[in-house]
Amino acid sequence: MSEQPSSTAPLPPSLWKIFWVFLVMGATSLGGGVVGYLRTGLVVRQRWLDDLTFVELLSISQTLPGLNATNMAILVGDRLRGVWGALLAMLGMCLPGATLMTAAAYAYGVGGDDPWSKAFLHGIAAGAVGLILVVMVQLGAKVLKTAADYLFVLATAAAVAGFGVPVPYALLAAGTIAIWWHRPRDKRGDRGTQ
Repeated sequence: MSEQPSSTAPLPPSLWKIFWVFLVMGATSLGGGVVGYLRTGLVVRQRWLDDLTFVELLSISQTLPGLNATNMAILVGDRLRGVWGALLAMLGMCLPGATLMTAAAYAYGVGGDDPWSKAFLHGIAAGAVGLILVVMVQLGAKVLKTAADYLFVLATAAAVAGFGVPVPYALLAAGTIAIWWHRPRDKRGDRGTQ
């Protein structure tokens, strides 16, 4: 009697689990730091994605209109469970923020000029910047392989922050140059025409 080979592919998570994981991430993340929460939740805790896939989906989500976290939730949900996974992941990610923003708008309308309100907002902004820096370092170490990759990152940041180039134009220029730089080479390894 021969044994059937066991499938090594993990079963996709349930729709409820997708909704719950994104609901928790949506409820516990702050501002731009959501990328750090997404990576920790999807790559480290749930192991639904690896770092390379996470970076690929994040790149797609950043080029699409809308919020990165929402776009990422839709892409991951669709990857895991199709249309229903995408819908529930988006709902889970957006529901806490929509609820809190409605309450914050009301509270800001009542006491927005209060010094404590301003101090709270400044503290959240500092925390979000710190989270973005942590994720940038973690992912950059895994994705950026050559000195040229780091040069593309620095040039793009300098163009946007230092020279006021709009983000889409900076990304288009950096992407075009990076694609040209990393294009397939002939067997001699030179960068000339083939």
